[in-house]
Amino acid sequence: MVTIETALTCYHCGEDCKDEVIRRDDKVFCCEGCKLVFEILQENNLCSYYQYNASPGQSPKGRFLEEKYAFLDDDQVRKKLVNFTDGKYTTINFYIPHMHCSSCIWLLEHLSRINSAVVRSQVNFLKRETIVVFEEQKISLRQVVEMLTMIGYEPVINLNDLENRQAAPKNRTRIYKIGIAGFAFGNIMLFSFPEYFSLSDYIDPGFKGVFSYINLALSLPVFFYCSSQFFVSAFASLKQKFLNIDVPIALGILVMFVRSLLEIATATGAGYLDTMSGLVFFMLLGRMFQDKTYETLSFERDYKSFFPIAVMCRKEGRETSVPVSQLKIGDRILIRNEELVPADAVLIKGSAQIDYSFVTGESIPVERKSGELIYAGGKQKGALVELEVVKEVSQSYLTQLWNKDAYLQKHDDGKFQQLVNQISHYFTFVIVGLSLLALGFWFLQGDHLRGWNAFTAVLIIACPCALAISSPFTLGNILRIFGRNEFYLKNFAVIEKLAKISTIVFDKTGTLTHNNSASVNFHGDPLTEEETLKVRSLVHQSSHPLSQLIFKSIKGSSLKLVNDYMEIPGEGLSGNVSDSKVRLGSAAFTATAIEYTSDKDLTTRVFLSINNLPRGYFSFKNNYREGLVELVEYLKRKKFELVVLSGDNEGEKKYLSKVFGTQASILFRQTPANKLKAIQELQQDGKHVLMIGDGLNDAGALKQSDVGISISDDINNFSPACDAILNAGKFRWLGSILAISRASHRIILGSFVIALGYNFIGLYFAMQGTLSPVIAAILMPISSISIIAFTTGMSNFIARR
Repeated sequence: MVTIETALTCYHCGEDCKDEVIRRDDKVFCCEGCKLVFEILQENNLCSYYQYNASPGQSPKGRFLEEKYAFLDDDQVRKKLVNFTDGKYTTINFYIPHMHCSSCIWLLEHLSRINSAVVRSQVNFLKRETIVVFEEQKISLRQVVEMLTMIGYEPVINLNDLENRQAAPKNRTRIYKIGIAGFAFGNIMLFSFPEYFSLSDYIDPGFKGVFSYINLALSLPVFFYCSSQFFVSAFASLKQKFLNIDVPIALGILVMFVRSLLEIATATGAGYLDTMSGLVFFMLLGRMFQDKTYETLSFERDYKSFFPIAVMCRKEGRETSVPVSQLKIGDRILIRNEELVPADAVLIKGSAQIDYSFVTGESIPVERKSGELIYAGGKQKGALVELEVVKEVSQSYLTQLWNKDAYLQKHDDGKFQQLVNQISHYFTFVIVGLSLLALGFWFLQGDHLRGWNAFTAVLIIACPCALAISSPFTLGNILRIFGRNEFYLKNFAVIEKLAKISTIVFDKTGTLTHNNSASVNFHGDPLTEEETLKVRSLVHQSSHPLSQLIFKSIKGSSLKLVNDYMEIPGEGLSGNVSDSKVRLGSAAFTATAIEYTSDKDLTTRVFLSINNLPRGYFSFKNNYREGLVELVEYLKRKKFELVVLSGDNEGEKKYLSKVFGTQASILFRQTPANKLKAIQELQQDGKHVLMIGDGLNDAGALKQSDVGISISDDINNFSPACDAILNAGKFRWLGSILAISRASHRIILGSFVIALGYNFIGLYFAMQGTLSPVIAAILMPISSISIIAFTTGMSNFIARR
């Protein structure tokens, strides 16, 4: 009797236990490292990790060396690696190439259960990146890296790239593979001409054999090198007990190569090496085209124009507005109360109270003194400060912060995307079954050649790639159109939410009205030149539209130091200027006497008191944004419910009622809490609410609404609570934005129908055996091109219309 030894596979990583076999309970491990990882997971109740896939882990053996990461204890190295630290929480982004499946994502997003000092971890699977936020006082950066290494996910840390991370070398492997496959395809066709024209009977048998073996030699690099990615992907899929789209492609390539090898070896035919090489060549071209299109659509939105906000820079004694994308190291920037710090910078003047809730989630301000570093994403709480930029703006980092909540919440996919995901999941099983059915049918008919053609053509033509890209390409192209027209979205989900909007809520000041053009007049006791300068110095600290209008209305260049600055949303601002207590805001906030508030001619007013003595008020005659009347008429025709929430008095009720009509709800004297409550009440009535504001006094309402749009002029008024940013100059196009969002579903449906049509027509001819595998390989990328052309054309057509 012959004893057959069965190789034992590791319970954690799935590798064969060659050198040693380590047992724990009823489980087998290939090394102490894998057993240790399993024990860590078991101790922390994380063994459901193994329920996602069989043997999902990575073996850590040979990866951990004593003192390997000692260099991470160096402060200079650490400062270059971390994205943010406030002494308590530290954020860092790791590149982890070993993650490969849902189990990896699950484990890496549950690091906090392995070590409680890890506050949060978020995975970007497409980029193989993991953001880790940890408590610096409980665990060091070195210990975090060692922990990742011990569980089999060693991050790549290349110190040579620290100074210039953008200079990453391009991977030209696919280009080389396309070149080799194309060269082999062309030459194999050249040597196969006698077969194509039925001239093989007129050629010496010796030459015929030589041509066949030359073709075989040319096909070897195509099979073993150029097509390797299909086999690697298919093998990884099968290992996880799942069939991805590369399984039928790899199977078709394998069948053609093995059959060709047998025919040449037995001198019974020339084989299908030309078909195999052509298939690989066109498949690689199609993949490259798809990847290039994704890059062109900027799916990750790391382009310079992403944030339309600007920041005030001080150059040669003058203050100028500069887009954050144009900030350079050494620039001096001015950050007012509630403004975001767009880049890592050192505090030069003023006392900073930095709120890092945008980064860490904690809203308690951290005091920073002159000479200390302030990280990008912090928000100033208090008087104006001057900073010097020490690191260029990272658009991807700011975008990442903006989408932080998207990692913590599970957004529902659209109905079409859910359908696509379900079809793609079962598609491969159906296709493999149909290919075997076609093969069996034609073999039973005695037509073996037609059977093999049908078998391979079905495997290749019916690829769910076109189905899978229908939704993301449509949404991606619409995202690009919006970006070109200065409407910037947080993520794709916002488009689908915009398509469902039924109610639109407008803030008034800074949203319906211009921030930069309104007539400002002072009513009350005449102010001295010194008092006027004090008022100008106080409002210079604030980014509120009314504060900016007052500042611009007071001529001059000098400013006084403001101490104990305070700004209360919806009420006003105060500060000590040259030993005088200056307050600006509502009548209640400034304790203004009743005679200043009883004027029948109600207008937008900001009251002033100095040393608790009422001095009068600033009145504003607002200029409404161009196109407001046309926009409101369009929205009323489209049956949107319209609401206006204003913190001002009823001075402009008559005009707003004329513009919005009697059906609209127009509410005045609304505090931030009132605005939030109004949004909640609308949602409780089943309304899908769009809130449009400036992000200053309405951040809570923006966050509560289904979609919050922040209007941006030329100041740094970006609100992390919003879902989108609209350049104020494009306000009139809001109706077109909603129309395009609603049309996105119809475009997705159309592309979905096109993709299914290509597959059904291709399947019909492939199963007939009349479609060659090479033609199938050409048609597959054509279907993807058709989807891209359709989504691009329709999106652009609707946008122009």
